[in-house]
Amino acid sequence: MLFNTNLEEIIFHRHETVPSDELVILSGYLGPNPVDRLKKLPLNSTVIYGMYGDRGIQQRLHNALINIQITIPRINIFYSTVPIHSKCYIWKNQNLIQHALIGSANFSTNGLSTPYREILAETTYDTFQPLNDYIDRVMTNSILCTDIQDVRDGTTIIQTPSIQISTQFCRMSLLGRGDILYSASGLNWGHGKGNVTPNDAYIAIKKDYIRQYPNLFPPKQDFAIMTNVGGKPNRHNDTIEIIWDDGIIMDGLLEGSQEENGLKYPKQITSFPRKNLMGEYLRHRLGVPSGKLVSIDDLERYGRTTIDISLQDEGIYYFDFSV
Repeated sequence: MLFNTNLEEIIFHRHETVPSDELVILSGYLGPNPVDRLKKLPLNSTVIYGMYGDRGIQQRLHNALINIQITIPRINIFYSTVPIHSKCYIWKNQNLIQHALIGSANFSTNGLSTPYREILAETTYDTFQPLNDYIDRVMTNSILCTDIQDVRDGTTIIQTPSIQISTQFCRMSLLGRGDILYSASGLNWGHGKGNVTPNDAYIAIKKDYIRQYPNLFPPKQDFAIMTNVGGKPNRHNDTIEIIWDDGIIMDGLLEGSQEENGLKYPKQITSFPRKNLMGEYLRHRLGVPSGKLVSIDDLERYGRTTIDISLQDEGIYYFDFSV
């Protein structure tokens, strides 16, 4: 059977129908949110970041994965020193493969949540032994994430001297035009009209940010997938993962649409699946009661009116709101 929707839910519920005591995941790239969610499974989990040997890993993402490794006893996270782009999801029982999915979907929110963009397919029994041999070979060239020593200061962690990933960050204002904090948009979006709740919030992606940092926010993709006969193509809102400077991890959404150089780009960043998660979180940090309007005085008392945003990997962002 082949799957192209609801991939995350399939992965996190497959153990309910397959006798298993271990889940082994090999993924070209990893997102911290799905890895952290593994703690809810009644299984031991082994996760391998396949493309570490090619590109290294940004330090903020590395720190998030290390935190999961040291705080969740049933999870082990490895980095492959040989570049591996495969995506394999394997359920074992007493060290024998019982079920496996392979395909194109990375173990990240972005990789698992976009309908029809990625696929996973069930393998047959005759592939279990070759697949087991393949995973064993990858594991012999992998290192536990906590055993990595060569962390470079503040921006980059690399595995070999020839590989370095530079971090580009954008300082995004929480204020509107004229340095005003609006009472019904931005951090106070939930106090506007329409289908909103009091803590709903977003961070505006201004066109200046897109011009200055064209690789930070990807153009939006059109998906010609009809929900009914005669329906219009959907312009997809990409899901992302947000790592905050205090270690909090949440899912987000690049939503809305604005045009620049003939392309459509997202217009704002919100939290996902609820738009009030970001508003609740930022109010907590600012010391503003839940559901209350945020003022410029609140931001200035806290110490800043901006958030520094950097791209850690595809669909994974670091948000720095530290003072």
